[in-house]
Amino acid sequence: MKKRAGVLFAVGTTVAGLVTAVPPAVSADTASAAGPAARTTLTWTACGTKSYPQLQCASVEVPLDHAEPHGRKITLALSRVRHTAREFQGPLLVNPGGPGGSGRSLAGFVAGSLPKKVAAQYDVIGFDPRGVGASEPALDCRPGHFSAVRPDSVPGGPREERDGVGRARAFAEACGERYGDVLPYIDTVSAAKDLDVVRRALGAQRINYFGYSYGTYLGAVYARLFPQRVRRLALDSVVDPTGVWYDNNIAQDHAFDARHKAFAAWVARHDAVYGLGGDPAAVEAAWYRMREALRRSPGGGKVGPAELEDTYLPGGYFNGYWPHLAEAFASYVNDKDPAPLVAAYKNFGANDASDDNSYSVYTAVQCRDASWPRDWGTWHEDNWDVHEKAPFSTWNNAWYNAPCAFWPTGRLDPPDVTNGELPPALLFQATEDAATPYAGGAALHRMLSGSALVVESGGGNHGITLSGNACLDRHLADYLATGEVPRGSGLGEADAVCDALPDPKPLPPERAAAPTRGSTLHGLLGYRG
Repeated sequence: MKKRAGVLFAVGTTVAGLVTAVPPAVSADTASAAGPAARTTLTWTACGTKSYPQLQCASVEVPLDHAEPHGRKITLALSRVRHTAREFQGPLLVNPGGPGGSGRSLAGFVAGSLPKKVAAQYDVIGFDPRGVGASEPALDCRPGHFSAVRPDSVPGGPREERDGVGRARAFAEACGERYGDVLPYIDTVSAAKDLDVVRRALGAQRINYFGYSYGTYLGAVYARLFPQRVRRLALDSVVDPTGVWYDNNIAQDHAFDARHKAFAAWVARHDAVYGLGGDPAAVEAAWYRMREALRRSPGGGKVGPAELEDTYLPGGYFNGYWPHLAEAFASYVNDKDPAPLVAAYKNFGANDASDDNSYSVYTAVQCRDASWPRDWGTWHEDNWDVHEKAPFSTWNNAWYNAPCAFWPTGRLDPPDVTNGELPPALLFQATEDAATPYAGGAALHRMLSGSALVVESGGGNHGITLSGNACLDRHLADYLATGEVPRGSGLGEADAVCDALPDPKPLPPERAAAPTRGSTLHGLLGYRG
């Protein structure tokens, strides 16, 4: 699942226009990393931001249809933070997930968050996959599809469910009308083949790859297609490759409900601050009463039950948002004040043009990648069954994916990413991750021969490295520095175990919380990713 996260923690704006004069690359021996140096075909220009002043940008053409390499071309937007050390380990391609996530800023974040000695050895390369962001063409199938106030995501009866089906069908039809010539080529396998075009343009014989969320699946597919081109492969919050994509979304529904219960339990533990009761079940019941009240009268004319779910869903990805969400919850329930809730919706749930683009690519990739039920009766039965056990976001997620029931392209067969030809890969997985439940990390660990699995025990966040956990970050840095992975913790399938960070504390009295690496990362990863 994918949607851009809130804007509480902005990452900066461009501070300099593009320039054509770029200093020559630092001389380094690349034989051990990328192989004999080849001449790059890319032209890099400065595109730094306040947060990431060293960023450079370029673009590369790739075939729309890789089976027709001399046919129509499309353009991918790239970013780079260059290596500065004499020891050069080649390009490190980074991806934030989605599908539909823009990765250009992530290059700056990764380069700035790794230990300086490690980051200096890599050209950290970000990219907008086909259809995304600054790549061309960029998809926007139906602007305003998520404009407030939407119908309640939980159908009140057959008529409401038919209306929801109609909205999903309208989105799929609009995408087909606008991009019918492009949609057959917006898929994970095509995106993976794009990465090999990028590799060649970078002049590298092999790449290093670091992906979060859906980026783990993209990396696994690339590794399956081009195992000889992979030098190092680090994957954080792993998609289950055996459930692409319908089954994975059903699994998410149960996991997000569990994380919402964890949020309610956290609020109950801080009853002295929020005044919503000390019993987690009672706090959760109060949230659903708030939901019902907003169904009758949307908060500020902006937040109905669907928007409420959009607002609180990011808390299932990152518990650093819990204090903000709890304050909005308490203000609405205790003070009858919807203003903080509306502000939280604007920060975490509201959509802009970039979100419309991300969602368009999300649907295009997931609907094309694999088979989805074409009979709405299957969706109806499955989602009502799950909703009875996990009501928090089941129908919200169902409508998010429902265009796939009516998608105008054919469906592909997902590749088997089982791989015995790779160097050791390093996987990271939190035990309570909702977006990519733990079973996915364990499954890919078994499928990638020689891989190692680092587990964050008790962790519920999605995207766990470079987010403040020193134990996890040490394993990532050691791997990127040396290629070595941990071997065997004595604790089941995990090769290493790190304790999760403590849950956050309520906001201080001045109600201002300084941005953390975790909040910055999750602003880049977004949610539904």
